[in-house]
Amino acid sequence: MNHDQNFKNLILDYLRPSLDFFAKPEAEVIPEDARILPVRQEQLQDRLGDRFRELDTPLLVEWQNGREAVVFILEEESDPGRFSIYRLARYCLDLAELLGMDRVVPVVIFLRPGRYPQQLVLTSGQRVYLQFSYLVCDLGRLPVDDYLDSHNVVTRILLPLMKYARRRRVEVCLRALEGLIALEPNWDKRLKYGDFVVQYAKLKGSERTELEHCLAQSTSREVAMVLFQEARDEARREGFQQGIQQGRREALREGLLEGIQLVLEVKFGVAGLALIPAIQQIQDPDLMRKIKEALRTAGSPEEIRLLWEQSTSH
Repeated sequence: MNHDQNFKNLILDYLRPSLDFFAKPEAEVIPEDARILPVRQEQLQDRLGDRFRELDTPLLVEWQNGREAVVFILEEESDPGRFSIYRLARYCLDLAELLGMDRVVPVVIFLRPGRYPQQLVLTSGQRVYLQFSYLVCDLGRLPVDDYLDSHNVVTRILLPLMKYARRRRVEVCLRALEGLIALEPNWDKRLKYGDFVVQYAKLKGSERTELEHCLAQSTSREVAMVLFQEARDEARREGFQQGIQQGRREALREGLLEGIQLVLEVKFGVAGLALIPAIQQIQDPDLMRKIKEALRTAGSPEEIRLLWEQSTSH
């Protein structure tokens, strides 16, 4: 699962809801009419050169009066142990210098709980020369009950990543899907993030069955269709793989049959060919391998017939 791409898509598809959820303390002061624009990564790469360290999603927020602007840097971290506050601080400083701004808000989204530094202080012991911190959105520590009825589509999509008892996985997944349907009118995004919800819910077989039962009782037909679309896609993928395997099995069988027919004809003539109709009925490539191997030492077609009859009688 590509967490980086999943969260980058989520943020870019829902710019304002993402800031409202991931960076709530800062987003609360952003006017409703403010413009939110992604900072293009390729431009940053060209201008920052070798110092460029691509984090997830820088967003430029501009007030309509043009006098205020803030850059939000949102970084997703699936493994808290790999998070580097030094890397984040360097990136913020580089971006502030590049854009000529001192209003920068770093935000780190942790997908699972863990230990990580929340503050960086450079000091001599007499004076503090640099003090750096960031906003934390630790999804695995957020109590899901505080967000089950949220009217923020991003919040509802992320319910499966929050904190709750394992026995509630089906309930939480259902509430996430219902929220997605209620808050997102675009059908393509419903399908896209319905799949997102089911992936991160990590339901087992019995839980999927339970969810399907709950959906059958749901008043929202669209919820069921989102899940069933995901299920159909998965079934198609499985069917495609099975088709490949079946095709390989059939090709192997055809190859063995051709080899057996050639040996029977060369070794036993017409008497050998008389066995072909019966051998053509064999579907098991393993049995056909045994017959081909037995042909090396067989003295008559009857030895092959006996081997085939004994194998099929079991």
